Amino acid sequence: MSVRRLIVSSFVSLDGVIEGPMTWASPFFVGENVDHALQALSNVEFFLLGRVTYEMFFARWPEIKGPYMDRINGLKKLVASTTLETVTWNASLIESNVAEALAALKRQPGGDILKYGVSQLDRTLLSAGLVDEYHLSIVPTWVGHGKRAFDDVGPIDLELVGTQRFANGVVTLTYVPR
Repeated sequence: MSVRRLIVSSFVSLDGVIEGPMTWASPFFVGENVDHALQALSNVEFFLLGRVTYEMFFARWPEIKGPYMDRINGLKKLVASTTLETVTWNASLIESNVAEALAALKRQPGGDILKYGVSQLDRTLLSAGLVDEYHLSIVPTWVGHGKRAFDDVGPIDLELVGTQRFANGVVTLTYVPR
């Protein structure tokens, strides 16, 4: 198997918002967009989440059915948290040095590691050189409020290496850190 990659994927509104995508991106996550997202999961073995994202997704996602959600729900989850004591939903807890644990995992053969959403955790991941790609899906809608992409991360230098255009106006941009 090839080298294990860490991919961060996020919806981003036209005004740069990433917070609460379930309320504003859902109308655009249909048809070919879902097919593309499911195909993107084909080489993913682990789903990486911080505590907040884990709690938000775990509250809703295990009950949702269909090919895409069945794949997400079946993935092994890694939850980075110093405050949670236990996790379920096919999850393991990374309680201590998340960068060290992920670096060790990336050295092992196997499928990719996927993280949804750009969060404070990305600062740690980027500073340790662990992020291989960002997949930013630009959604043609204006949200008006909420956390913006890379607010928690700070300055970042990315190189555009791919684009995927969808009929509904969504464009997924693939970037690699320079």
